[in-house]
Amino acid sequence: MVDEFGHPRLAAVYDPLDPDRSDLDAYLRMAEEFGARQVLDIGCGTGVFALLLAGRGIEVVGVDPARASLDVARAKPGGERVRWICGDASALPPLRVDLVTMTANVAQQIVGPQAWRTTLRKAYEALRPGGRLVFETRDPARRAWEEWNRETSYGVTEIPGVGAVESWVELIEVKGPLVTFRWTYVFAADGQVLTSDSTLRFRERQEVGVELAAQGFAVEDVREAPDRPGREFVFLARRPEAVRT
Repeated sequence: MVDEFGHPRLAAVYDPLDPDRSDLDAYLRMAEEFGARQVLDIGCGTGVFALLLAGRGIEVVGVDPARASLDVARAKPGGERVRWICGDASALPPLRVDLVTMTANVAQQIVGPQAWRTTLRKAYEALRPGGRLVFETRDPARRAWEEWNRETSYGVTEIPGVGAVESWVELIEVKGPLVTFRWTYVFAADGQVLTSDSTLRFRERQEVGVELAAQGFAVEDVREAPDRPGREFVFLARRPEAVRT
């Protein structure tokens, strides 16, 4: 059993196995909407979103605990434009940014209540007054995990320099708000089989709002995810402007 984000062989094929990142278009539009010039991307992974931002002239800090994923990110064209930090949000130095993002599954992968509170607090501290935090989380009522099985997920991807890679996902356990699943990868070149278990926390909309407020955020909006309409909440929270006395 390995970490799909921290294992060098899996980190190297993560992008070609998930090539459609149109989910990031909405985040790019919001960065433009808010006029963000400095962005902190928490859980930046292999750096796809961070590098899209940097390519637009935005100053970006990307933080992720998976060193293998960051190695992939650093090696990409433009990788030198981003400040990469290995660790979780608690490892962040003092920052002052306009926007903090957690794209895709990042928010749900922070499963521990204390770790989640720490992440929100560190995001708040990194923001300038008036800055915003944006992240998505699946609506538990839609029970997305019921579709996580080999029959619906199996695929074979031909990757240049690697060869064919089979992959599929299987549901392991649903325990309250925690859902555990297993990805399997088979490399045709040498027959190596790697499996990786992950757990996501499915938070209710009201629960997230309460947690944001507890860290000082004001929830400005809860939007639809354009790529998964009706399936996700996209939270837009703001660090209030400093009160002048």
